[in-house]
Amino acid sequence: MEIPAINLKAIVLVHWLLTVWGCMAWLPTSYSWVNFSVFAIGVWAIAQRDSIDAVLMFLVGMFVTIVTDIVHFGIFYPISDFAPESGRNVFRFSAGMAILSLLLKPVSCFFVYQMYRERGGDYNVNFGFITVSRDREAYQSIDQQEEPPTPANPFNQAQDSKPAVRAY
Repeated sequence: MEIPAINLKAIVLVHWLLTVWGCMAWLPTSYSWVNFSVFAIGVWAIAQRDSIDAVLMFLVGMFVTIVTDIVHFGIFYPISDFAPESGRNVFRFSAGMAILSLLLKPVSCFFVYQMYRERGGDYNVNFGFITVSRDREAYQSIDQQEEPPTPANPFNQAQDSKPAVRAY
């Protein structure tokens, strides 16, 4: 199954729009600062198409915003109980868009990681028993036995022959 090509511009645009809508009613300014800073790195990744670092920093930033979004929702969500009746619809819309953004972020991280690999990045993850790696060419097969190396002869002379005459 082939992974569909998703444009980085679309990912940044969708999350930017959902974050703007999520900030309308109830989330603190720290939520805005974290997410919009990561979107600025996403704009950098869009502007420099050949930069591996920009995409990697955007990917790490997306992972960080997943954690910070969960913390923000856990801390600030109950504030809505004290909202007046007229603001409840705005709160519901804002909360829904912020939660939708959070739910889409792991999927976006997967697509950004694919873009990172397409740009030439190769990040090997090793958790001990779980290994993620693409490069298997450097490994030697255990089925083949190598002969022990012969002692090095720095002057490239045969062992029985006379020393060669050097021309200076």
